[in-house]
Amino acid sequence: METAIIKIGNSKGLRLSKTILEKYNIKDKVEIILEKDQIILKPIATPRKDWEKAFEKMHKNNDDRLMFNDVFEDENIEEWN
Repeated sequence: METAIIKIGNSKGLRLSKTILEKYNIKDKVEIILEKDQIILKPIATPRKDWEKAFEKMHKNNDDRLMFNDVFEDENIEEWN
């Protein structure tokens, strides 16, 4: 596939079609990987994507319990007040 380099202010860039953006799930940013004789554009995955669904599933399965007490035996809570 060939595409033109376009002027963007004092810089230059390239335009990606809607089809490419959707196919490779490119939203706002890409990672640029520079390798010998090539430039690779890689979509940046959204951090914490689908965490809400995972938390709901954990809650449904009763897996959202503390693994250890939130107050240790030797901890003095009054010193935090």
